Amino acid sequence: MAVSNFLGAAHGASGFAAIPADARPLAIEARGLVKSFDGTRAVDGVDITVPEGAIYGILGPNGAGKTTTLRMLLGIIDPDAGVRRVFGHDRPHDIGRLIGYLPEERGLYPAMKAIEAIAFMGALRGLPLKEGRRRAAELLERHGLAHAAQRQIRQLSKGMAQTVQLLGTLVHRPRLVVLDEPFSGLDAINQGKLEQLIRALAEDGVTVIFSTHVIHHAERLCEGVAIIAGGKVPYAGSVEAARDRIPAQVRLETRAREGAWMAALPPETRRSGDFFHFPLPPSGIEPLLRCLIEGEAGIRSLSIERAGLHDAFVAIAGEAAARQMQADSEGSRA
Repeated sequence: MAVSNFLGAAHGASGFAAIPADARPLAIEARGLVKSFDGTRAVDGVDITVPEGAIYGILGPNGAGKTTTLRMLLGIIDPDAGVRRVFGHDRPHDIGRLIGYLPEERGLYPAMKAIEAIAFMGALRGLPLKEGRRRAAELLERHGLAHAAQRQIRQLSKGMAQTVQLLGTLVHRPRLVVLDEPFSGLDAINQGKLEQLIRALAEDGVTVIFSTHVIHHAERLCEGVAIIAGGKVPYAGSVEAARDRIPAQVRLETRAREGAWMAALPPETRRSGDFFHFPLPPSGIEPLLRCLIEGEAGIRSLSIERAGLHDAFVAIAGEAAARQMQADSEGSRA
């Protein structure tokens, strides 16, 4: 789904996705962000850089500082220390028309009609109301909600109301879209639709940043992530580099149960019946394969599984943060 089809007019695809991240201009740059509330540091020295056209995730449990970080990046609140720039501007409010923001606390006027709610949100970003209504009608039509255009927000289902607010976030066609826990409360079908939309925006050169406590959304969508726990960011970089912090795991099944070939297995090897489990050796699998073949181990199966983002998160942020993330995810589905 092209974003031009979603929004009703093309931004002008930039091809950013084909350009390496380190060669693109920065949409977001934050250095040393600090924020305290009532003497408690909610964010403690956050460093983040997000290239234009990227999908970037802020990943961490509830209370880790994700929302506070996003609000500082957007200029909704000012940091106590540190600097942040949006498209090179120190004052994000000065370029508010380039930004779309969906807060975690959803909020629409219950008595307002859906089409008016979308147009009103666009007007807050400088879009004339008449044009906002026209675009809102197109967006509602494209999302199968044309029948609800004249309904009050209070008359809509929760999922429909969330879609209306999302459309209001995008109606002015921003270059940067910031979504705070956007998947929260959505069923599997609507989560899939939102993932498609996020990909379409990025393909059109729009930068998308979203916070989440659900790792699989970040793993499927993101080019880069910042892992945040306790207000600190122990890791910020590409998803691939995070996964590569943990060696891939090898699962080997042999016909022979003993033999001189076993001396070639890494010292970390764990055995379970006819199966052996061990980290992929730094030299790769080929030297080990030669030893196994020459030693007549009788290879029945061999698989190499690369570490997932969940394993990387545990290694970087710790098991306690990972358990809290799991509890948050289960709570959001309850």
